[in-house]
Amino acid sequence: MNDRIAASFARQSMMQTFGATLDAVTQGHVTLSAPILPGSRQQQGFAHAALTFGLGDSAAGYAALTTIPEDQEVVTAEIKINLTAPATGERLIAKGRVIKPGRRLIVVTSEVFAVTDGVETLVAVLQGTMVPVRA
Repeated sequence: MNDRIAASFARQSMMQTFGATLDAVTQGHVTLSAPILPGSRQQQGFAHAALTFGLGDSAAGYAALTTIPEDQEVVTAEIKINLTAPATGERLIAKGRVIKPGRRLIVVTSEVFAVTDGVETLVAVLQGTMVPVRA
């Protein structure tokens, strides 16, 4: 399972651009993180919502991927984000998990945290639906 997720993650050029890493993979759960680089900040100095969304969406999608057969991938059908606090700090951590697996639809969620001096602050919650597709 970890090799499959790692290989797919390595092909995501957007995650490479963000400097993101794949930190943990278990059945139905994936954790990703990325530094808050100068090039990924918005005008007030916070991590841009695009970084927050991208990490949260990918963590949730990879969590879904852990629940389906090897000959399938997933794509996001829809996902909603609630930004709960300014994303300030050194890095963002996205913790994705499967709420309800399924053959046609997989309901997922992720929480994104900003990390400052080792302290995690919740900055976003995402919830959505992933759809299995042939690889």
